[in-house]
Amino acid sequence: MSGPLDFAAIRAEFEVPAEFPADVLAEADRLAADPPLPDHDATDLPLVTIDPPGARDLDQAVHLARTDGGYRVSYAIADVGAFVAPGSALDAEARRRGQTVYCPDGRTPLHPPQLSEGAASLLPGQLRPAALWTIDLDADGEVTAVDLRRARVRSRAQLDYESVGEQLPAELELLPEVGRLLQARARDRGAIELGTPSQEVEPGPDGGWTVVFRGQSAVEGWNAQISLLTGRCAARLMLDGGVGILRTLPPPDPGAVAALRRLAPGLGVAWPDGATPGEVIATLDPARPQHAAFLDAATSLLRGAGYTAFDGEAPAEPGHGGVGGPYAHVTAPLRRLVDRFGTEVCLAVAAGEQPSAEIRAALPELPALMAASDRRTHAVERAVVDLVEATLLADRVGEVFDAVVLDADDDRATVVLRDLAVQGRADGRFEAGEVARVRVDVADPATRTVRFQDAR
Repeated sequence: MSGPLDFAAIRAEFEVPAEFPADVLAEADRLAADPPLPDHDATDLPLVTIDPPGARDLDQAVHLARTDGGYRVSYAIADVGAFVAPGSALDAEARRRGQTVYCPDGRTPLHPPQLSEGAASLLPGQLRPAALWTIDLDADGEVTAVDLRRARVRSRAQLDYESVGEQLPAELELLPEVGRLLQARARDRGAIELGTPSQEVEPGPDGGWTVVFRGQSAVEGWNAQISLLTGRCAARLMLDGGVGILRTLPPPDPGAVAALRRLAPGLGVAWPDGATPGEVIATLDPARPQHAAFLDAATSLLRGAGYTAFDGEAPAEPGHGGVGGPYAHVTAPLRRLVDRFGTEVCLAVAAGEQPSAEIRAALPELPALMAASDRRTHAVERAVVDLVEATLLADRVGEVFDAVVLDADDDRATVVLRDLAVQGRADGRFEAGEVARVRVDVADPATRTVRFQDAR
């Protein structure tokens, strides 16, 4: 655990925008006071949201129903485009920010809180404008029909992953069934879903902060499949309409796949003939040291993600290697700039129309804006974890810990401590997947640096 830490200094270091300008707040106040509501009434749908505990920026609400031939997925997405017009003060500020930045002591939102946590958020019991996706699936989980339109909706309940667990309420009773079908179809497409635990900073019992590894629960995985399904449908609309912005990732490099396959036997990972990397990865347990090392190496298959805008000719490489097909970001517009524009494109195409000139003009600018925002966000997240890690170990320099070796070269490795969720470089000769003894050599909060030494 650690004492009080200055995360504001990290935000300032990486120039995360802080306060909203006065004209942006005034525009948000005006819109929040009189939210625009579309004519189509879908308030009869018993939609619910499911998010991390305490979330207020609720982008999605879902309802699943059985049909004669399969399933109907109703997915309401916060209609940020109903509030934020191209060329407005809100639009300019959102482009400057790019996305919401989350830190342990709070979030720096993409939009003013009166919208992102108020009038535009799909809070329970509130009448809200939404982009309503209606996606029909057959009994095998394949898409048979897609409808998208603006609608007024009212979420019935705000659920969170911790309280839901696997005892799902009636509103989500089909989620495991649909989620597993979609996961099976993803494996059929060759999708690569690593599912590795992520490092997160949480409050410690002493009032400070600690680092934990947090894996994805089954419910989170199934819920993520609904978002991925919608993103695939969005990409299909864009490609059919000849205009849009895709989230793209090149297919895995054959050399990287071959290297991973060569690594598998030494880490006790079975790779049957004809199996895709995604099929192999789906069988692994990240809690096992050798599997954790293999999954760390498998990140080499998912490099080169970006955004690809097009207007007219479709991109030469429209796919996303992780998803196993074309994919677009449209399900988190309260938190990510590109989703608002993608949604506006899809709404127009679904209505048999062309996106507005303002939307089309913005598309080529979005890849660079999102790339810059991603770099800043990732830098902040890494700096926050590095600071907490260094603070946790600052008084333990010289102590020896058991560690799992994730990767290794001639004279150093990446290791993760078994008793603390701390990851860092270790000097010495190691083998990937082994459990080694390492000594804390450096733990400096001022430079956010942790280094280990082979202690065997």
